[in-house]
Amino acid sequence: MKELIRKLVEAWGPSGFEYQVRDLIRAEVEQYADDVMIDPLGNLICRVGSGGTKVMIAAHMDEIGIMATFTEPKSGYVRFSPVGGLLNTALLGTRVRFEDGTVGVIGAPDYFGAGRTAAPEFDAFYIDVSDGSGNGSVKPGSPAVFWRPMEARGSRLIAKSMDDRIGCVVAIETMRRLNKQTPNEVYFAFTVQEEVGIRGARPAAFSIDPDVAIALDVTPTGDLIRNEKNEVKLGGGAAIKLHDTGHVVPPAVRDWMIARAEQDGIPYQLELLTLGTTDAAGIQTTRAGVPSGCISIPCRFVHTPSETVDTGDVEACVSLLTGLLSSPATL
Repeated sequence: MKELIRKLVEAWGPSGFEYQVRDLIRAEVEQYADDVMIDPLGNLICRVGSGGTKVMIAAHMDEIGIMATFTEPKSGYVRFSPVGGLLNTALLGTRVRFEDGTVGVIGAPDYFGAGRTAAPEFDAFYIDVSDGSGNGSVKPGSPAVFWRPMEARGSRLIAKSMDDRIGCVVAIETMRRLNKQTPNEVYFAFTVQEEVGIRGARPAAFSIDPDVAIALDVTPTGDLIRNEKNEVKLGGGAAIKLHDTGHVVPPAVRDWMIARAEQDGIPYQLELLTLGTTDAAGIQTTRAGVPSGCISIPCRFVHTPSETVDTGDVEACVSLLTGLLSSPATL
């Protein structure tokens, strides 16, 4: 599973430009699906089984990034706008990669002066894409992503775009373990544009019209110094969501997940998130409404180039989802 994680997190795919990631995922899952389609917005939807409870599983393919907006005429530095929720404190010195392979470095004025102790305003940042020859291929409208290889430190994996390629990995590995055997009619939706407003999950859910849905996404941990206080810890197991800013999980869905985790001896923890939400927030209000839950992968340093997960937590999430889908989904 580690090499699959590496393949996906090192892939290029900001919101609205997920096609490279989609091609990688499709190659991994086609043999485990009864039907595969790409909808008009670009969501990859894979059906497994038929005739039972209709379950939608959603994991988003996109990652946060930037888009070039203007090139300074004298310096050649590129100004940019955010694609998704960027953190000013994580930008200075960060490398970005454009689709044509150009690698740039984000800079800011006076970073050895006033910038030593305070992050500049967003519009102060720029990207150095110079190659020494005076030529540049970055045009306005060119998207880019943070650029770092994955690193392993024991059971900890560190990379950009764990949000939410690690959720995609949980879905892919679950499809492998099911191997087309489920009493339910399951739709694995690898969605687009979650980071810019849950834009892919809503039309995917409208098309699927599920009876129940589960989103797969990362959640920030509460085990960092002076960070948001919550009970989720890295290495503590799968996080079963109770509530976030866009989603109150129905008790029947919550209890379904907890009962399965306890019956199968899967380590789990309960998640109450005070900032952010997931695809489930969009799915739950589709058509007449869809009871929705979320299995979250604990993650440190979310929305930075060094998002960190634990392989034990990833395995717990895969085991929980596989267990839920291996039995009839009756709430």
